[in-house]
Amino acid sequence: MMAELRRSPGGAPMSHDLRAVLDAIGYLTRYGIEWRALPADFPPWAGVYAFFERWSERGGPRRLADRLRGRIRVACGRAELPTAAVIDAQTVRGADTVAAASSGYDAGKKTKGRKRNIATDSLGLLLMVTVTAAGVQDRDGAHRLLGAAA
Repeated sequence: MMAELRRSPGGAPMSHDLRAVLDAIGYLTRYGIEWRALPADFPPWAGVYAFFERWSERGGPRRLADRLRGRIRVACGRAELPTAAVIDAQTVRGADTVAAASSGYDAGKKTKGRKRNIATDSLGLLLMVTVTAAGVQDRDGAHRLLGAAA
């Protein structure tokens, strides 16, 4: 997996330590900060962002999560690939700055915002997430979720 990250179709070789770049991405996702607010202990934010963009285009984060989930399942005595999933939806209040095109009103919860639809395996490990406007019915969100998972 790490060899896949180092390969580049052209251009200059990485000037920053790969581990430091991955640690910076983990820090960003853990604490939910902006790219420009990355502490000085990490490589410059622009380099970390450029790496993350290239890595995401190639499906790297998804493959990494899938492999880690498989290893956890095997360590728990399960098959690497799940055979069942649990689907749920949750409406989350949106800030006033959220674009109207991506938010909606969930009449059941009386909440304006977005809805996240998730699928987990029997161990509770995340399989797939989709985000829709809050006005989308749970069954419609489940169809989108299963379509994306397939």
